[in-house]
Amino acid sequence: MIKSIINKYPRLYEIFKFLLVGGFATIIDFLVMALVLYAFNPSLYNYSFINAIIGDASPSNLATIIGTGLGFIAGLIFNYIFSIIFVFNTSNTDFAKTKKGFFIFSMLSLVGFFIHTIGMYIGYGLLNINEWLIKIVLTFVVLIFNYISRKKVVFKNEKE
Repeated sequence: MIKSIINKYPRLYEIFKFLLVGGFATIIDFLVMALVLYAFNPSLYNYSFINAIIGDASPSNLATIIGTGLGFIAGLIFNYIFSIIFVFNTSNTDFAKTKKGFFIFSMLSLVGFFIHTIGMYIGYGLLNINEWLIKIVLTFVVLIFNYISRKKVVFKNEKE
């Protein structure tokens, strides 16, 4: 039954795989951010890493921005590898496996990074919205941008 659904709706299956890989990349991103927040000032979290994940303190803008950047890089590397080997079918990953494909993948991701970083600065730094709430909202915005841009530019199928 699952095979027939996959065969009937290949785009939905691709989106499902994209979301799955993106979910794992997001977990990696969030954990790296929490590690950076904790590393900057463990006493702010009562010396408990779990408190850094929960977000029960007010970290510095610098820690939040650096955590966002390092989390992005870790998520990007994971996402690139698994987009090639799992998400997009093999007929349209040849370009992505080239240096130019990786460069474009990275540049599109960099646009998403700037959306995310500027959003974190505005949401947390200027508007004082909880750092995790704004990060979650921005993650959804960037997720939509990433799927559309990667599908249309890096993993485009010549038949589409």
